[in-house]
Amino acid sequence: MTAQARGLHSRVLESLGPAITAGEYPPGSVLRTDELAQRLEVSRSVMREAVRVLESMHLVASRRRVGVTVLPTEEWNVYDPQVIRWRLAGADRPRQLRSLTVLRSAIEPVAAGLAARYATAEQCAELTACALGMVAHSRGHQLEGYLKHDVAFHRVILNASGNEMFARLGDVVAEVLTGRTAHQVMFEDPDPPAVTLHVRVAEAVREGDAARAEALTREIAEGALQELDILAP
Repeated sequence: MTAQARGLHSRVLESLGPAITAGEYPPGSVLRTDELAQRLEVSRSVMREAVRVLESMHLVASRRRVGVTVLPTEEWNVYDPQVIRWRLAGADRPRQLRSLTVLRSAIEPVAAGLAARYATAEQCAELTACALGMVAHSRGHQLEGYLKHDVAFHRVILNASGNEMFARLGDVVAEVLTGRTAHQVMFEDPDPPAVTLHVRVAEAVREGDAARAEALTREIAEGALQELDILAP
């Protein structure tokens, strides 16, 4: 695919994906791809490729003699990072953030406990570096820099757990954290106790204290839910 085709393909996805996830095309709606191609000024081949991507996310299904039909929400691949991004951009953002944060609260404390048991020396060093990077960017309205280290911190926790299912959730967590920053569901400076908790988690993992790592990570998750009560009620 040429760079131009990739650009057109992305433009179609960024038009249709958010519209579908926002309910502009309710479940059961039939997308007239020829009309959409004309409206979006792209070729039929570009439109077909975009539809294939939407099908892979289970947002739509192509059926002979019916066309491209929007699927019920229950069938969507809600773990797809792009679907998460689109849903967080919509009006249902508060509910989505809460749903995803509850998921994190169920997974990450357990992952941290496992990381304390199985993390390598290199992973412990990386986790500490991420936590210190968060500290360094925690004041002075440096949310973009803070986000970079925050995302990396949680990826290391999930990867260091030694559980490949947890590790695959790294992109999901990254989208949640990125979405909170992008849509300003964050304080101008991160909550200082929450930053300190990340440092303490890194210490617990390095020391091999699984119970402490799990308990501290649970505190982080509970704090994130409390922040949502304030910032995205």
